[in-house]
Amino acid sequence: MSLRRITSLTLLASFLLLVLTSVILYIMPQGRVAYWSDWHLWGLSKTEWGSLHLNLGVLMLLAGLLHIWYNWKPIVAYFKNRARELRLLNVNSVAALVLTLAVAVGTWLEVPPMSTIVEISDAFKDAAAEKYGEPPYGHAELSSLRMFTRKEGLDLEKSLALLEAAGVAVTGDRQPIVDIARTNRMTPQQVYEVIRPAGAAGAGAMLPDAPPPGFGRKTLAEVCEAYQLDLPDMVRALSERGISAAPNQSIREIAEKNGMAPMALFEILRESAGGA
Repeated sequence: MSLRRITSLTLLASFLLLVLTSVILYIMPQGRVAYWSDWHLWGLSKTEWGSLHLNLGVLMLLAGLLHIWYNWKPIVAYFKNRARELRLLNVNSVAALVLTLAVAVGTWLEVPPMSTIVEISDAFKDAAAEKYGEPPYGHAELSSLRMFTRKEGLDLEKSLALLEAAGVAVTGDRQPIVDIARTNRMTPQQVYEVIRPAGAAGAGAMLPDAPPPGFGRKTLAEVCEAYQLDLPDMVRALSERGISAAPNQSIREIAEKNGMAPMALFEILRESAGGA
């Protein structure tokens, strides 16, 4: 048994598995979507894939350090010129440094092809959000049934009745949505779909106090449809404030086009919709 060989093979194995987990993390849904839909791949949740990626990274780091130790002489030789003189800055080291800095700076400045890689990942995550659905607010699955119904303007008694009629077992209104889902082999989103019809009587059309996850990606038409707002009225209200907006434009696009932050646009929309 050779520790040197074990180190090299461990480095190779951890690298290959790290590539796999990196691809999974690259395409998996955003955390809020994954937790809301109870997303799993090959039996592992988002949290478990993240933990696996982290520990494999630590293993690869340790194996890499040992690999450098065992191969220190060849590595030092890369910094020597033909006269066998040590030069930290030579053609090879400078090229490696420039390549690394180019990727780092390109990512920071959001220029292609680095920005393209990020955009492709975002496209995968956006598609997952469309497929699985967005939670009404961050970590909604951790809220108790009582808190969830209050935040969403749902009647608690009607919600309990709907759950009972659907055969969903609930221990009480203090039970978290995620526990209700797991007990009944459902996702938090499916629990929400059961109680969604329990809208409190007299609840008017109004945007929430804060923009829900993914709000910036929705078009103005989708926002109006989701919150029962009159689209022409909202377009007119924005126009009166000097804000140019088209129904098929996303909230982020409208904000950027008019030189404002998406949050500022959200507040204007909420005020126009009758929010406090």
